Amino acid sequence: MRKLEDRVAVVTGASSGIGRATAVALADRGCDLALADVNELGLAETRALLESSGRRISTHRVDVSDKKQMEDFTQAVLAEHGRVHVLVNNAGVGVASTFEQQSLEDFEWLFGINFWGVVYGCKFFLPHLRQADEAHIVNISSVFGIVGVPMNSSYCASKFAVRGLSESLRAELTGTHIGVTSVYPGGVATNIAKAARYGADPEAEDLRAQTVKLFTRMLPPAEAAAAIVRGIRRNSARVLITKEAHAIDAMKRIFPGLAGEALGRAWRYQADRRNRKGRSA
Repeated sequence: MRKLEDRVAVVTGASSGIGRATAVALADRGCDLALADVNELGLAETRALLESSGRRISTHRVDVSDKKQMEDFTQAVLAEHGRVHVLVNNAGVGVASTFEQQSLEDFEWLFGINFWGVVYGCKFFLPHLRQADEAHIVNISSVFGIVGVPMNSSYCASKFAVRGLSESLRAELTGTHIGVTSVYPGGVATNIAKAARYGADPEAEDLRAQTVKLFTRMLPPAEAAAAIVRGIRRNSARVLITKEAHAIDAMKRIFPGLAGEALGRAWRYQADRRNRKGRSA
């Protein structure tokens, strides 16, 4: 997009993490904002951060997995702002469990948010994006939308699906005034690990604690947001965020089977090590 000033941007999952940081980055560049999340307290905190921006901000409690709520959200944005130019489908959740241990209910819950939330966002806002002189869609995939990893089968499946949807949609919109960018973050310091669902085995709480601690040391969300805004400005097809995302993407291109096999062997080694430790305790 040539211009972001005085545009209207919609951001889902805006109560924290990449969503909040992207909202701040877009406001800094002159966008008015319609922010959505199920976490009303977090939304209020995001809005408070933006009060000094001088931009028009609306917040909306929305479950992105609910088709009716997303349809109503679209109408609420139009009623509040009258138009829309940028859509950032960011809302996402995680489930940390092996495929065998993970319930179908958890699989469906994750897919409802991570994939169907993106589908609904694109479907309901696209007709209104077409009415703008220029517009852009950002769909947040993941480095796990590039490579499948253990303990994340549903998350990987949803992010691969977002990748496919985004690439197809970009191809369909080639030659129009609407750009589509698919974003592949690596480790970013968000609340996704804290809010994730974990397996029911005895080690689940330990895994949660270790994962949450690990996420606090990752890339600040503001840096991810800056990369996303650059992607919008440049109409980038793909935005890779963090060094590991670039490394994994390169490995998958050069050695397609090696990345997943290496991750699988590392996971199996750690699992066997934990089991041996447990037996000797």
